[in-house]
Amino acid sequence: MEAKAVAMHVRISARKARLVANEVRGYGYQEAMDILRFTNKKASDMIIDLLNSAVANAIQADENVMPESLYISKIYVDDGPIMKRYRPRARGRASRIRKRLSHITLVLSDKAPVGSEG
Repeated sequence: MEAKAVAMHVRISARKARLVANEVRGYGYQEAMDILRFTNKKASDMIIDLLNSAVANAIQADENVMPESLYISKIYVDDGPIMKRYRPRARGRASRIRKRLSHITLVLSDKAPVGSEG
C-alpha cells in the first residue's frame, strides 16, 4: 500500500528543500520524524507537516495500517513557479529579485526499502 502527499507552491527554493529531503529518504516514519525534529532548517518543518499528512492519508485509505510500519519510499522536490519582484537600485535602475517556490512530493509505503534488512 502506498500513500502520497504533495505540498505545492511552498515558499522555499527547491535547492534548499532537497538538502533536507535527501536526509530522510528511505527511513521509517519514526526515524524520519526524529531526524526532521532536530534538523535546523526551514524545510524540515514543511516536510514534517507533509509527512504527517501522508500518514493521515495512509490511515484514511486503510484503517489497519500502523504508522510505525510506514517507510518513505519516495521524496522529491521539484521547482515551482518563480515570483518576480523588483528592487530599486542606484541611478534610477531596478534589479530583479526572484522568489523561488517549490513542489514537494512524499510517498509512503508499508514495504521496507531494498537493502534495509538488518
